[in-house]
Amino acid sequence: MNEFNLKNYIGVWQDFPKKGVLFRDINPAIRNTQSFSYLSERIFEEVKQLGVESVVAIESRGFIIGTILAMKLNKGLIMIRKSGKLPGPTISKSYKVEYGQATMEIQQDAIMPGQKILIADDLVATGGTSLAAAELVESLGAEVSMFVFVISLEKLNGSNLLRDHGYKVYSLLEYSD
Repeated sequence: MNEFNLKNYIGVWQDFPKKGVLFRDINPAIRNTQSFSYLSERIFEEVKQLGVESVVAIESRGFIIGTILAMKLNKGLIMIRKSGKLPGPTISKSYKVEYGQATMEIQQDAIMPGQKILIADDLVATGGTSLAAAELVESLGAEVSMFVFVISLEKLNGSNLLRDHGYKVYSLLEYSD
């Protein structure tokens, strides 16, 4: 029996969100029961032995992947959100994006020092958002055990950037174009 080909369920949109960008879309994969189940199980198999204490999910499609993993691991879910979206005391991190600057936040009481954290998102491109998320987690005294993504856009080098900073990275799918 041939292995399930998840790439058949990843949408491709030319010139989105701007001209020259080839957008890889997980929406078709998560709305199909078979592909959603497949990606959930494959990612879970990669992280189940890590011994993490919480899962951090990056807004917004990372919430989907993070929720799956938190439920399967029987751990809590912590959200990293865009600036101004979380109540209470937060800490923030600004970082460069291709069109300027962005800021993400996490609640100050979300993570305890010394916790082992898994960070989840749908896709890694340049790695800037992921690196900022790791800096937020570490600023609260926790340790990033691994990053997990459905998709890695290899030509944008984000996975390598994270590895160069000493992080473990797992991507279910890799695209070189």
